[in-house]
Amino acid sequence: MLKFIKGHMESMEGIEIYPIISLLIFFSFFVILFWWVFTAKKEYIKIVSNIPLDNNQNDTEL
Repeated sequence: MLKFIKGHMESMEGIEIYPIISLLIFFSFFVILFWWVFTAKKEYIKIVSNIPLDNNQNDTEL
């Protein structure tokens, strides 16, 4: 089965670009995420981190 897949993939033109694109998307996502974390306002982080501890019942209970 592996020989079939390897042989089939070797016959495809331009397939070598897909792992490069995947790596670039993966790397870009985490670079953007780290940039957002380091540039986020500390006040916003504090408010969002306290949401699970908030005792206000703004949701309707089922």
